Amino acid sequence: MAIDAVTAVPGEVRQDLVDRGAVIFTEGLTKTYQMGSEQVYALRGIDVEIKRGEYVAIMGPSGSGKSTLMNLIGCLDSPTSGNYWLAGRLVSALDDDELAYIRNKEIGFVFQTFNLLARATSLHNVELPLIYNGTPSEERLERAKETLRMVDLADRMMHKPNELSGGQRQRVAVARALVNKPSILLADEPTGNLDSKTGAEIMGLFQKLHEQGNTIILVTHEADIAAHAHRVIHIRDGRVHSDERTRQ
Repeated sequence: MAIDAVTAVPGEVRQDLVDRGAVIFTEGLTKTYQMGSEQVYALRGIDVEIKRGEYVAIMGPSGSGKSTLMNLIGCLDSPTSGNYWLAGRLVSALDDDELAYIRNKEIGFVFQTFNLLARATSLHNVELPLIYNGTPSEERLERAKETLRMVDLADRMMHKPNELSGGQRQRVAVARALVNKPSILLADEPTGNLDSKTGAEIMGLFQKLHEQGNTIILVTHEADIAAHAHRVIHIRDGRVHSDERTRQ
């Protein structure tokens, strides 16, 4: 049963979603931008449910609304209307500080451009989210090392980005995204800056992470990349055009 936006309490746990393993649940999500005297309708009512452990690709042409949807799912922006529950909590009505906390705790981001600190080692880059949330230094160091080992970079911990290949840099970015043990791993065109061989290696890493139980949401315009996912959601003109399970 839907919960009205007026009666739902921001941050309150919605137990029915938790019980059925829904890590992402949206109802009537819209996003409208004011461009001068015109209103641009980026999203026109998105209803999506993604369960814990799923591997989902979100696809759509330029201007379809997929990037806007990614920003809302990633708590980088707030919807104009509608509700969004993340890990059972209503986050669509939270303020900027609360959204920043949710982003750090619940969402791991992997970007096309890596976004690594150029002068920092792999280890320090992976430590950063733990520094921001106040994790004690000894625990922080151990968790960062453990996560780098998980992405097969045990021998590159003290290397800086300019000493790594493109694929290794993206592995560091994946480790940084995973170090907080987030509810979801959100990857935006993660192979866009990589050659096809290295891109295939990164997609192999995502498959391995999915097999270990991670929830992965991949935003891409490339069909061959989306084919790695087990479910593909197509966005067109701000609406869900199709939602198909491609494999079990």
